[in-house]
Amino acid sequence: MTNPTIAILGATGAVGSDILQILHERNFPYGKLILLDRAAVAGQTKSCNGKTFTITEATDDCFAGIDIVFGAVDNPISEKFAPAIKAAGAVFIDNSSAFRLFDDVPLVVPEVNPNAAQTHKGIIANPNCTTIISMVALAPIANLSPIESITAATYQAVSGAGIPGLNELESQVATHVNGGAMEVNTFAHQIAFNVIPAVGAMDENGYTSEEMKLQNESRKILGLPNLHATCTCVRVPVIRSHSVAISVVTKDTLSLDEVRAALATADGVKLCDDTNNGVYPMPLHTSGQDIVHVGRIRRDMTNPRGITLFCAGDQVRKGAATNAVQVAELLLS
Repeated sequence: MTNPTIAILGATGAVGSDILQILHERNFPYGKLILLDRAAVAGQTKSCNGKTFTITEATDDCFAGIDIVFGAVDNPISEKFAPAIKAAGAVFIDNSSAFRLFDDVPLVVPEVNPNAAQTHKGIIANPNCTTIISMVALAPIANLSPIESITAATYQAVSGAGIPGLNELESQVATHVNGGAMEVNTFAHQIAFNVIPAVGAMDENGYTSEEMKLQNESRKILGLPNLHATCTCVRVPVIRSHSVAISVVTKDTLSLDEVRAALATADGVKLCDDTNNGVYPMPLHTSGQDIVHVGRIRRDMTNPRGITLFCAGDQVRKGAATNAVQVAELLLS
């Protein structure tokens, strides 16, 4: 595939806007770029890298001649347009959760399972943002020894809930300073100066949909169908970048030195593990870029084969937009 015609479905949203930016940052060699969105914004323009693009209404008939479609929309819209995208012969790189667990849809993190992208049948799924960040951090360990279990707690920024999440945090902080009454709309409770230990819809098993994604998606990405994983997802009053505290148990006992060495040379990873000098991953340092920071590496005191670490990454970029562009780069190669 050379100089493909590409499209961004949902071009005005946070992820769609970042895909547009990242395509130009990485000098993606497209021949033509089409921005697609709902009828209400059709005709508006977006500028990037000195170029101006006019937004076209997304319809079933608009995908003819397109080679790659980046999906930056929610499940119902992805499900609506996927048949038309496939019928047009395009590859749909989808950021929604609609197709992630389908047997015939590869779930791809390029640093972890790049070859899976070549098995697609018209759709390639982007994993959940916290799954991507966690997998980039864990893949170097999995390459040393198969992972048997994962225990994780995520600390998820308000921007994971989109513009309303950002606005709510900023509004509540301003209200606190001015002594007014807090308004709660986007989140279940006040998020300013608080943490909310439930992200996603609650399932019958007591876990949320967001928490189950880590287990189900990790199994597929790592090719470990019997992997045990448990997760608690927490919304925190941070603007951007998700963080994850992870403990893994591997089949073999690994030394901390070999784990650090593997992480230090891994694609997409920056080792930030000098606690004596205050060097460890933080969302403040990972926002606006694509590298996952990994640190606080230590022995899990509950299991001799356990390793505990902390990682952080920009959930809009590497956790969504950049990962999708990297998948498209795999198709070109």
